[in-house]
Amino acid sequence: MLLAAAPSVPAETAALPADSIYHLHVTLTDQDGRSFPLDARRGHPMVVSMFYTNCDYACPTSFETLRMTEARLGEAERARLGVLMVSLDPVRDTVPALRQTMDQRGVNSARWTLARTEPADVRRLAAVLGIQYRALPGGDFNHSSVLLLVDADGRIVARTAQLGHVDPAFLARVRSVLARA
Repeated sequence: MLLAAAPSVPAETAALPADSIYHLHVTLTDQDGRSFPLDARRGHPMVVSMFYTNCDYACPTSFETLRMTEARLGEAERARLGVLMVSLDPVRDTVPALRQTMDQRGVNSARWTLARTEPADVRRLAAVLGIQYRALPGGDFNHSSVLLLVDADGRIVARTAQLGHVDPAFLARVRSVLARA
């Protein structure tokens, strides 16, 4: 009887699942210069990827694939899905560079966040996300190009490396997660 009278614990304060990315304590800075901890995204499903602003091929394709995926969602679904793109190149991807990329790509800043963090935290975040990368001479990066669906508790529940078109299985999983959010 006491349990029935006890207040429920909000999702933001409930224990994290063991496989949550929110166990990683990193601070990100967005395209507007606002700093926030990664776990500030807790409670909201999102698609996460890593990129760098000077990338000429894979990163623009990732952006476009994500935009195509969003376009297949209903307006209410889009409103509940966040996007977090974290830079692999925090030295060159300054706040103004992130803002410029945001403007050039024409993405919705109400739902999309382009962010940077410290170089050591880039490595840690990439490891948690399963994204491999290495710097190349001349400032480019060789990196995994994936879109990751993270649920409200920070679990990676889907991933796709299919770029240039909508991955139907990934889209179905996005819809499923949003229906439960």
